[in-house]
Amino acid sequence: MKFRWNLDPAQPLLTERLSKELNITPLLAQCLVNRGHSEPEAIDPFLNPRLKNLADPFLLPNMQAAVDRLRAAREKKETIVIFGDYDVDGVTSTTLLLDVFNQLGFQAKPYLPHRFDEGYGLSREAVENCIEKYRPDLLLAVDCGSTAVESIAWLKEQGIETIVLDHHQVSDPAPRAIALVNPQLGDRFQELCSAGLAFKLAHALVKCGRELNEEDAAACDVRELLDVVALGTVADLVPLRNENRILTSTGLPRVSGTQRLGLKSLKDVAQINGPIGVYEVGFQLGPRLNAAGRLEHAMEALDLMTATDPAKARSIAHNLDARNRERQEIEQSIVDQVISDLKNRFDPATDFAIVEGQPMWHIGVVGIVASRVLREFYRPTFILGGEGGEWRGSGRSIEGFDLAAALRECDDLLLRHGGHAMAAGLSIDPEKVDAFRERLNKIARQQLRPDDLLPPLRLDAEVELHEIGFEATRALSRLEPFGQGNPSVQVVVKDVWMHAPPRLIGKSKQHRILKLTSGKERVDAIWWNSAEKSLPEGRVDLACSPEINEYNGEYSVRLKVLDWRKS
Repeated sequence: MKFRWNLDPAQPLLTERLSKELNITPLLAQCLVNRGHSEPEAIDPFLNPRLKNLADPFLLPNMQAAVDRLRAAREKKETIVIFGDYDVDGVTSTTLLLDVFNQLGFQAKPYLPHRFDEGYGLSREAVENCIEKYRPDLLLAVDCGSTAVESIAWLKEQGIETIVLDHHQVSDPAPRAIALVNPQLGDRFQELCSAGLAFKLAHALVKCGRELNEEDAAACDVRELLDVVALGTVADLVPLRNENRILTSTGLPRVSGTQRLGLKSLKDVAQINGPIGVYEVGFQLGPRLNAAGRLEHAMEALDLMTATDPAKARSIAHNLDARNRERQEIEQSIVDQVISDLKNRFDPATDFAIVEGQPMWHIGVVGIVASRVLREFYRPTFILGGEGGEWRGSGRSIEGFDLAAALRECDDLLLRHGGHAMAAGLSIDPEKVDAFRERLNKIARQQLRPDDLLPPLRLDAEVELHEIGFEATRALSRLEPFGQGNPSVQVVVKDVWMHAPPRLIGKSKQHRILKLTSGKERVDAIWWNSAEKSLPEGRVDLACSPEINEYNGEYSVRLKVLDWRKS
């Protein structure tokens, strides 16, 4: 697949000034500027994230009202239900709140809806089942509830008050909860997911208790919650900026050293022995936790995170590992079907959007399949599954195409829909899938230009090979953790060529090691899944990501190849 190279503009005067003032390399200075950091006083807290820089939790909209109502519930010994969601963000935020509520003397019970039987959020069926099971006095909706106008009104009719702690868009009119704690109602904390918001609520409760000299609050160390905060934040793919950067930077080391039996068991089944970073959370721990909600019930993941018996923790972790393998097999089967079908009829000149569906495709994996199909064809993609007269689906988009807006233009063809610009969900009568595909393609053709259909490759700088030596590359690690909103460093290395034949590696010999030189300097480059791709010929400019590679205790610079073009 061809890429659209987007090189950030060089700013030599600014980067030189920052380099001298902060005693950092010019490349690191350029990368900081590219990420919106151009003032020395703002760069220090970015490069050195500290918990003391977290803002007062009471600056969140309606936090005071939430804390007041929760403290009243404790005083009256009311039963509180923490009503979460079935993804990692929902599970970790529920785990965190159960933890802190137990420490502070609240009577709290968890409820996670069943993805297939009850659907997302405060659906009427889920709420009724929850009330029948626990008969709560107060319901705390976490990672959902910002649009649940009818369900929250119904709960009020039953004499049950609701607090909403959520980061999703708020409906108009907003639900009439006793406290709607949502950063979308204010002008800061926009990056926080629900795990981050749960931490802010915990911080607020402890802060309030300490100001009143309460012993349980004095004994509660909210720093011990940071492992689950980092887990939820990374897995939910929210921007790793501002407070999220602080929470992940301080939380990831706590995942490595966690004392939670469930998390330790999950690390064991994932065979993670070294430090935990964004990759380990995003690709090893997160998917195993998510597998419960995708295939069965997310309560299994919550049971793991709250386990106090080592044998039970190990058993659940092995179950989740098995479910994750099952999820991978189901997902791969659907991906293979979709890609095989599309390759026979996909026309890049006319197909600006992809809509594929089959009865019985597992709706728990359609979102992941949509992401993988998008990576293959780089088109807005919906994958649908289900049975009977209603299919459900998930969509993923590309830059420049707002899925939620497009679905509004297809409202007459859909049973339900919702989401945002880059990801959305829908329900549809299978008889209308062809009409939906045609309508979506028409909208995409009107909005997208040919260039938009080439995946962008954002590049931080053009460099010579000698400019990315060991120290310069190691300095870039100060930008970590990389993730959404803080991408890994990608550069163009000018005018290099292969000085020796490439070496094939991997079980199936699907990867290549390239031996590159600029005439003076030499470096190895890893090119993943490149066995079928054309090799660089002659002098080339290489789009790559520089990294420090460790092998048998030896450290060296290695380039991760992204693309190449003739010099």
